[in-house]
Amino acid sequence: MEAASYIPKNQNPKLGETAFWQAPSNIALVKYWGKYEPQIPANPSLSFTLSHCKTKTKVTLQEKAPHLGSQVAESQNGTSEFSFDFKFEGTAKPDFHPKIKAFFNRVHSYLPFLSEYHFSIESENSFPHSSGIASSASAMAALSLCLLDLSGEFPEKGDSFYGKASFLARLGSGSASRSIQGPLMQWGNTPSIEASSDITALKYEEIHEVFRSYQDSILLVDKGAKVVSSTVGHGLMENHPYAAARFAQAHSQIALLAKALKSGDLPSFIHIVEQEALTLHAMMLSSSPYFILMKPHTLSIIEKVWAFRKETSVPLCFTLDAGANVHLLYPEQQREVVVQFIENELVAHCENEQYICDSVGTGSSPVFE
Repeated sequence: MEAASYIPKNQNPKLGETAFWQAPSNIALVKYWGKYEPQIPANPSLSFTLSHCKTKTKVTLQEKAPHLGSQVAESQNGTSEFSFDFKFEGTAKPDFHPKIKAFFNRVHSYLPFLSEYHFSIESENSFPHSSGIASSASAMAALSLCLLDLSGEFPEKGDSFYGKASFLARLGSGSASRSIQGPLMQWGNTPSIEASSDITALKYEEIHEVFRSYQDSILLVDKGAKVVSSTVGHGLMENHPYAAARFAQAHSQIALLAKALKSGDLPSFIHIVEQEALTLHAMMLSSSPYFILMKPHTLSIIEKVWAFRKETSVPLCFTLDAGANVHLLYPEQQREVVVQFIENELVAHCENEQYICDSVGTGSSPVFE
């Protein structure tokens, strides 16, 4: 589909209505690193949708008038265009306003009613604040679902609703496009996956049963702010000496991973996922300026995972996001032995011995109070 197809013929918002949605975070198996405007991925990615690490967002449609503590964004001709206020976990957060303003500007053509009302936005995460888990994906997905719901464009919440929600979420955070549905989402046009798209993520269906209940234990190695943001890291791929080879590799990895996911080939799955994690950080190490997001404890965990897998034959593997924390991926039937391994060997490498046990989930859903 083309972006123009998401411009609505009609929307029917109703003053005073509230939308309440929850959307999960996700962890990429094949990594997205590098992008073009407007939020177009330089290479395809494929991710597990998580179950417990999620953002809940409530948005209420109010009359557009001066609101104490609201953010009013101005259009290019200087007239007031958007009006909103935002609370995170019960506290007003004006420092979030610029990102919301930028998002509203990007999606206005696809949600024209945004300039006609005041939006009262309240959000909270199920995972601890500053836990080191990237929340932009879950946050932008949940906000997109609420706004699209309030638009009245889709009385029925079917494939068209979720497809447009993914399209909108992408314009807030690229990886948010993959947080709408589950258990696996694929984003970015690639020859090996029919109907793949750069502007919306696709629910990936050809999955062996073992992957439908896969576990993700997130080891919180470092909860501090990253020395280089993901936005800056994406930008450094523009003139990266290995960019073309990396982008070609991602297409190849998607095709190989698709076969492993369909057949339940765990050794191939492990090899591809770990190679992708290390390739992501290799791009950081070889960019200009170069930077390192892994920490010494990250490397210690990786080495212990490799030793544990060799000694026990338990199909445990790791992946990394753009940070120091480690995601351990493994089949549900191995949960007890892996958690014991974490407790015995790995918590010492976690900040305050913190880790989160999650699993593959089915995606976003409305919240009923």
